[in-house]
Amino acid sequence: MKSNFNTIINSETPVLVDFFADWCGPCKVLTPILKEVKDELGDRIKIVKIDVDKNQPLSAKYQVRGVPTMILFKNGKQLWRQSGVLQKNDIVGVINSYQ
Repeated sequence: MKSNFNTIINSETPVLVDFFADWCGPCKVLTPILKEVKDELGDRIKIVKIDVDKNQPLSAKYQVRGVPTMILFKNGKQLWRQSGVLQKNDIVGVINSYQ
């Protein structure tokens, strides 16, 4: 998973990574919001979901302490991160500010 993950985040297209867990209520709230973000931005964003329980080394590397945590990458660099649920317009605004 790790080398594949590095390939994904080294994209010139911004990549929003959603660190989540199946047991997490707010994560379930965020899922349809991220779908709306993808529907609005289309090819201008990649959205990747990472299950923290199945990818603990990756979660530890990025110091994910709570879920959901979203991290925005571009060209392998972390541009932004936020824990908790944000509304679609807030997420779109953040992504647009890094385009």
